[in-house]
Amino acid sequence: MGVAGSVVPGPRWHRARQIARMAAIGTGATAAAFVATGGVLLGQARQARRTIPMAEAPPPRCDGVYGAKCPGRPLTMVVLGDSSAASYGVHRRRETLGALLATGLSRRLHRPVRVHRFAVVGSLSAGLRPQVESALECDPDVAVILIGGNDVTNRTPPGLAVRYLVEAVRALRAAGCEVVVGTCPDLGAIQPIQPPLRWLARRWSRQLAAAQTVAVVEAGGWTVSLGDMLGPRFVAEPTRMFAWDRFHPSAEGYAVAAAAMLPTVISALGAGVERRPVPVRAEGVRSLPEAAQEAARHAGTEVSGAQVRGRDRGPAGRWAHLRRRAFFGVGAVPQPGPATDSPTLEGSA
Repeated sequence: MGVAGSVVPGPRWHRARQIARMAAIGTGATAAAFVATGGVLLGQARQARRTIPMAEAPPPRCDGVYGAKCPGRPLTMVVLGDSSAASYGVHRRRETLGALLATGLSRRLHRPVRVHRFAVVGSLSAGLRPQVESALECDPDVAVILIGGNDVTNRTPPGLAVRYLVEAVRALRAAGCEVVVGTCPDLGAIQPIQPPLRWLARRWSRQLAAAQTVAVVEAGGWTVSLGDMLGPRFVAEPTRMFAWDRFHPSAEGYAVAAAAMLPTVISALGAGVERRPVPVRAEGVRSLPEAAQEAARHAGTEVSGAQVRGRDRGPAGRWAHLRRRAFFGVGAVPQPGPATDSPTLEGSA
């Protein structure tokens, strides 16, 4: 699928791929094994598609104003990306990622938060452009993007997927909007995907997540690695952590993702120290490629740009700040209550 630390594969990558391909089929026995393995993978991919049901109904909308009784101008948050961003798999508005993040922001910052969701179920990174164009009409303060899983399952070249993501981040940043990207999740945690396809899915997911991290931070955004945050719990409690389709997270799964992303959204907005301090174990400053690889291996890791002695770059490239958030648990993000956290629908009285 590509080299994790490279946004656009270069001549060396192409040469290495040619050498690897020649070595892999250098003998008749190896060629036969290669063909057999390919057949197994194709068969597993077809089986996974049959096992994972297609989307039957759109997820609930999260659009509206949260914390409407709080003083001040509402912050505007837009949610872009694929089915994970749209929160496919839940049935109630308050269970969606957008609602959870908006509720958390409103309670932490004591300000109303207006949410617009433009995420589309099934979207690839190539589908971000129209979403961004619509989002910019709302004059957003912060954009939350979750994208990449469909690029892996559709075998989009990583360099191409990342290029579309970078274009989206740059367009938003040029408009003065902060951007937080939840990088590609670990598809190796999905039960309907069996080994050896599961192993390849994990590798491809991490490679794309690392490449996304490098590109997004270079473009002025923030990233949070979602990785295998839900993997062990999916294995232990599949009926609880999976939605009905065994592919998308359940309401509790989205709560975990929202809890991991909320501190980064607050930091990106420049809120400083949160009212309720979040446990953080600072991992220090290192080169961006190194930080990206580390984040891809450890879910819940935040990566943002940094300076060392007033400089953005060092011998190994751009500096990055790595923060590994303590694990929150499902209850970290308060559930919306009827008093101040239920959304006020746009256009309603």
